[in-house]
Amino acid sequence: MLVHIPKVLDAAQTRTLRERLVAAGAAWVDGRATAGHQGAQVKRNQQIAEDSPLARELADPILAALERNALFISAALPAKVYPPLFNRYDQTMHFGAHVDGAVRLVPGAAARIRTDLSATLFLSAPDEYEGGELLIEDTYGAHKVKLPAGDLILYPASSLHQVTPVTRGARLASFFWVQSMVRDEAQRRMLFELDMAIVRLTRDAPGHEALVSLTGCYHNLLRMWAEV
Repeated sequence: MLVHIPKVLDAAQTRTLRERLVAAGAAWVDGRATAGHQGAQVKRNQQIAEDSPLARELADPILAALERNALFISAALPAKVYPPLFNRYDQTMHFGAHVDGAVRLVPGAAARIRTDLSATLFLSAPDEYEGGELLIEDTYGAHKVKLPAGDLILYPASSLHQVTPVTRGARLASFFWVQSMVRDEAQRRMLFELDMAIVRLTRDAPGHEALVSLTGCYHNLLRMWAEV
């Protein structure tokens, strides 16, 4: 399930993050520093060192925005969110086809996170660079994703995906992983679709008697499947 979540950050927040990243200088390191054996062979980009004060500072407003975003909460049902990281693709940089590692150690903490979902938050506007599409493959084929600055795409970490070569400009983004309360993707999709149906019914037919029953079904399924 691919979910486009618009305007996670507003224009002012996005601009502030971009300005800090452009001025980051020596804080940028080889992106292979956080890649596993498979990913390191096909990864050619730069990242802000994940243990740097700048990375932690810039991650905070993203985490705060996610906590307030109802669509993200509904789609991800987050139990844990890996601290957001930041990457840059200049001309000729790319990240070949790979699958994200299943478990990641949270830096500076004795904690691990199961990567059920991957997320990319776009920080560069689409017209500022060419190439650099996030290409995600699922059972329905390949999907090219290139979103407005401030928008986020959420997708299964188990999917084969890549970032195509940048041929003009630079692509800035934040990326992170989510451990969901509901591990199974099919169950998570069912809950998301049910929740969206409840939202539409609440909007179009407020007070409809079916809302109580549907909401009860949603929470009983979540109670059955959630790991907390």
